Parts: sequence; C-alpha cells; structure tokens
Amino acid sequence: MTASQIKSKHRVIHYGEVLTPKHIVKAMLDLVKAECERIESRFLEPACGTGNFLIEVLERKLRVVENRYSKSQLEYERYAILALSSIYGIDILADNVEECRQQLFELFDAAYSRLFKTKAKKQCRQAARYILRRNIVHGDAISLKTVGENPRPIIFSEWSLVNGGLLIKRRDFAFYELVNCSETRKLPILSDLGEEAFIPEPIKDYPPVDFLEVPNAYND
Repeated sequence: MTASQIKSKHRVIHYGEVLTPKHIVKAMLDLVKAECERIESRFLEPACGTGNFLIEVLERKLRVVENRYSKSQLEYERYAILALSSIYGIDILADNVEECRQQLFELFDAAYSRLFKTKAKKQCRQAARYILRRNIVHGDAISLKTVGENPRPIIFSEWSLVNGGLLIKRRDFAFYELVNCSETRKLPILSDLGEEAFIPEPIKDYPPVDFLEVPNAYND
C-alpha cells in the first residue's frame, strides 16, 4: 500500500478506505469495456471514495459522446448529461462524497468547455451539478440508509431520455428494493441469459422535462 492510496491510517483502520490506483481501475474496467462505452449503461459504486472508478467510466462515456455528437451542441449536451446521469455512487464519508461530485463535474465541464467554449450554457452545468447531487449519495451501502442525524433509506433517481431524446424522465427507486430483489420479484421473468430477473417498482414517477430544466423541475 502506497501513500497515494490512503488519506490517513485512521481512515484505513475505521473505514477500510484504500484508494484504488488508476492503472488497476483501467485494467478492471477494461473487463467490461463495451458497457463503459455504452452511454446509457448504468454504473453504481457502493463505496465510491473520491470517485476513481466513476471518473474513468465517465471519461470513457464522454469520449463516445464527443465522437458521435460533437458537431451539434444540443445533441452533445443531451447525451453528455445522459452519460453523467448513468453514474451512481455511495460513500460513508462526507468529504469523499463532495470530492467525488466535484471531480466528476470538473471532468464533465472540461470536456464541455473545450468543445463549445463561450457557447457552453450555464443551465447545462447546473443540470450536471443537480444530477450529481442526486446520484452521488452520502450513505452506508450496508445499512442502505443515508448518513447523518436522521438516516433515511437511500433513494436513487433513474434518468432516461424519452420522446425521441427531446426530454428526460426521472423515476425514483428505493435502494433497498433494488438490492433485495428476491423480495420485490413479482413474476417469473427471465433475463437474456435465462436467469431470473425482476422489474422494480418506482416509489415516485415524474413527468418528462427538458433536460436543461432539471434543476428547476423538482422540489428537492
């Protein structure tokens, strides 16, 4: 274990925190390379730390978005937001959560600003920050609850493009429902691989909105 992999011995002892080196992150994600390059493929890191895995996933997704949609600013914005919205993380330490959100935003913003410079929109940046606040959660992946004075069940928002990609739709799911799939399975559904699967029920369903209006469309 090197100094770059730990923040303090206290955190290692009490939280088991060890930051994964970049070369190992890359090697592990290469095992699921196709999924990392699928814009809408969702990733959850239940102990995300400062975001080493999520940053690499987002970087790969944004390269795909740029290759496909950089000639149209609106198309790029829409699919870059979709790529960002597909990434989820949980961490028990508040400073890790903030650092993870910030690093993901900076990666998003750097790519966006490089392509569109002064034409980059404040609303798109605000949408990115809002989604990161929803998707990167200060919580405990073991208790399935948030961390703080009043712990509550972790809720994740699913974001999907609808109406031919013109609008984005949000659906909220309780994390414990997604984890305890055996309790939520209602029908004998089979996956493409022939394995038992389930379709979780959202706890809240929102009407579609323009993706640039995401920060203003909800009351949370």
